[in-house]
Amino acid sequence: MLEIGERPWGKYYVLADEPNYKLKRIEVNPGQKLSYQYHHKRQEQWTVIEGDATVVLDDKEIKLGYGESIFIPLGAKHRMMNLSEKPVVFIEVQTGTYFGEDDIVRIEDEYDRS
Repeated sequence: MLEIGERPWGKYYVLADEPNYKLKRIEVNPGQKLSYQYHHKRQEQWTVIEGDATVVLDDKEIKLGYGESIFIPLGAKHRMMNLSEKPVVFIEVQTGTYFGEDDIVRIEDEYDRS
């Protein structure tokens, strides 16, 4: 494990951090959601490995279950939500030119982060 991050919605684990990709395991607690956001320098692929997730991609809600994936293009507005009573766990593969946490532009955030 390269890094573990605690967030108001759950936690993430950085599994790999290479020049051309970053790999994370992300756990979203029941009833929680990530900020509605977009990125300037990366795209993402999400695959659900536990639970039932609701993804918002450019204002459209999409349900994902175990083994299902979604591609988040560069610049697309997106968020992961856990509307269930059990944890949601997904694998995130980031590809692009920069993977820092400061490449997050938050549009809406339940936890008042900017």
